Amino acid sequence: MQTPWEYRYANRTQRMGSSIIRELLKWTEQPDIISFAGGLPAPEVFPVEQFKEACNTVLDEFGAQALQYSTTEGYRPLREMIARHATRFGIDIAPDNILITSGSQQALDFIGRVFINQGDHIVCESPTYLGALQAWNAYGAQYISVPSDENGMIVDELEKALRVGPKFIYVLPNFQNPAGSTLNLERRKMLVELADRYGVPIIEDDPYGQLRYEGEHLPAVVTLDSQFRGDDGTYTGNVIYLSTFSKILAPGIRLAWVVAPQEVIRKLVMAKQAADLHTATFNQIVAFEVGKHGFLDEHVKFIRATYKERRDVMLETMEEVFPSSVRWTHPQGGMFLWGILPKGMDAAEVLKVAIEKKVAFVPGGSFHPNGGGENTMRLNFSFSSPEIIREGITRLGLLLRELVRKS
Repeated sequence: MQTPWEYRYANRTQRMGSSIIRELLKWTEQPDIISFAGGLPAPEVFPVEQFKEACNTVLDEFGAQALQYSTTEGYRPLREMIARHATRFGIDIAPDNILITSGSQQALDFIGRVFINQGDHIVCESPTYLGALQAWNAYGAQYISVPSDENGMIVDELEKALRVGPKFIYVLPNFQNPAGSTLNLERRKMLVELADRYGVPIIEDDPYGQLRYEGEHLPAVVTLDSQFRGDDGTYTGNVIYLSTFSKILAPGIRLAWVVAPQEVIRKLVMAKQAADLHTATFNQIVAFEVGKHGFLDEHVKFIRATYKERRDVMLETMEEVFPSSVRWTHPQGGMFLWGILPKGMDAAEVLKVAIEKKVAFVPGGSFHPNGGGENTMRLNFSFSSPEIIREGITRLGLLLRELVRKS
């Protein structure tokens, strides 16, 4: 039966869709299912006591300010703290280059609102972050996908995509969601040089950059771009950089930030004013109180140790129980690894059987903007304890062995 509402939705809603991951999370809320589907941080690493103390301090000392409206750009001491932290990694920015957003997902939506016209082409990796596709589909984006491997986007294949004249390049250089891959230094430099040659900006999404468990730290794309341009004092580069407190403090506070040239920040501020005026003042001041005395540096070490153990357990168990015809990535950090099933095997069909065995993952096809990847799967290792990871991967491995044997 048709309803009056069906004739009132904007045309853009036809391009909107639910996140398969969010739908899967509903499906796997049953307590007896071991789920590697969500991209959830471990609740054990949330600094609850520090938040409790900070909340009391904020209410006692800044109560009226914390509960009041605030500036759209964000709480200035928090932006100053982010800017100071960025200088340690070679990004020379000022607080006026920073906008605080209600999570990185809001930042992605604002980028779509400010930059994307119907039919604009966006260059991205394949696979890429599903949340970005979901944000930009509503604005009518079309995608030029560039294949990737364990070293990230295959930049040798980027130039032909740039000849189309895309609006921007979207890349997750560190421990990418979903594949866990890291863009190596040589490719980062090539990316910056090609983007400059063709006059195409870069959106660098870096939620996991501080979660490295092995190997050497690599300079951010925004850093390499700034060095390439010789920026001195005021950031005017070709890269918009996104990061978040969701992975290093807690996702429930919904705090992230955008680094960009000031003229871009001004446009994003206008988009935010139309959306929600400003990010929650209380959350910003509390996050600043938690992080202002160097707590984050020590806390991130704890998170790294916790997630490294879980990653190692997942990799070791996969090595023991997965069939030899299944391959997977070895992420140097982050929260995910990527499984590649034999050609012809559909991960979505495997999931249906896996749910019966009380284990879940995300089929990889939805992460490929232009199709493909039906035989791939994303596995999250950050959320579950080592014991649960071992049990869940064993269940999945035995199931895959059986399915491979029958195929």
